[in-house]
Amino acid sequence: MDIAIETQQLTVAYGAQPALWNVNVEIPSLGITGIIGPNGAGKSTLLKAILGNVPRLSGHVTLHRTDEAGSAAIGYVPQRSAVDWDFPTTVFDLVMMGTYGRLRWFQRPGKREREQTRQALQQVHMEEFADRQIGELSGGQQQRVFLARAFVQRASIYLMDEPFAGVDAKTENMLIEILHQLRDEGNTIVLVHHDLTTVKDYFDHVVLLNRKLVACGTTPQTFTAENIELAYGVAGKQLLSRIS
Repeated sequence: MDIAIETQQLTVAYGAQPALWNVNVEIPSLGITGIIGPNGAGKSTLLKAILGNVPRLSGHVTLHRTDEAGSAAIGYVPQRSAVDWDFPTTVFDLVMMGTYGRLRWFQRPGKREREQTRQALQQVHMEEFADRQIGELSGGQQQRVFLARAFVQRASIYLMDEPFAGVDAKTENMLIEILHQLRDEGNTIVLVHHDLTTVKDYFDHVVLLNRKLVACGTTPQTFTAENIELAYGVAGKQLLSRIS
């Protein structure tokens, strides 16, 4: 099994409070991996540690997938609550920002970047909203825009922090179809998820966290009653009743 992302003895803390402790995870190159766990388990912190956005107390993160230039090609979709939706930019300009990493210093986006932006908006069915200010969008539309921005980065690894939070069922179904298509094209997809009822349908692999690693592997092997109880404690039994 080819590995896209590997963490070794990864420990992250905010002040004196550890968010992740000695986490060893291998995320396969092919497939969709769900990061599951209770609130405060360190799920979002794991994504940020992979991106290098939070300081590590100890441990290593290794990205085994790189682009032609030898750099890690990562598309990131943050939580909607982490975004300033009052920022004065349009949908089109926000998506086009995903092309900036391929431009030279002081180079402005040109015809090619604008066409890539249009194609990405079409892929998530948001082309008719291109001139809208981002704060005018619904929650589901905002998620689609950030997914489009990740597309134009030409990533081979996609990291997404609760992309289905606050979206309607129709939008969620459309997003998971797009993610399955990306998976089938050979991309690595990792996302934080909280709805346990859809885990078996959505994910090929699962990482169960509660600050420490509970289990990591294929969904049938990892998403078990025993592991859910280990991750969620007393609340695990109640959660299991909803799944079954």
